Amino acid sequence: MNRPYLGEFEELVLLTVAMLNGQAYGVAILEGIEKQTGRTVSLSAIHATLQRLEEKGYLKSQMGGATAERGGRRKRFFSVTVGGSRALQEIHTTRNHLWNQIPKTGVV
Repeated sequence: MNRPYLGEFEELVLLTVAMLNGQAYGVAILEGIEKQTGRTVSLSAIHATLQRLEEKGYLKSQMGGATAERGGRRKRFFSVTVGGSRALQEIHTTRNHLWNQIPKTGVV
């Protein structure tokens, strides 16, 4: 099996979708990333990354119901697939392994 490759921002988006647990849509993901990292991100960057992660098979999406507060527009909700969950777990394991290899008298 090929190891998953995720860029740093893709990883943040995927982790945030997992964190939001069924309530992940564009603006909620943006707010989650900004709150957790202190970084300012654009909604267009979020949408492009969501599309890329869905194409890679790490996310799936479904349309929510239309609401009056959104002018009748529907939200697209995202959730992590089994493949996305595996990718996150493998990345987590790899990072932990690397951190554990740093000597106790190391730089960090």
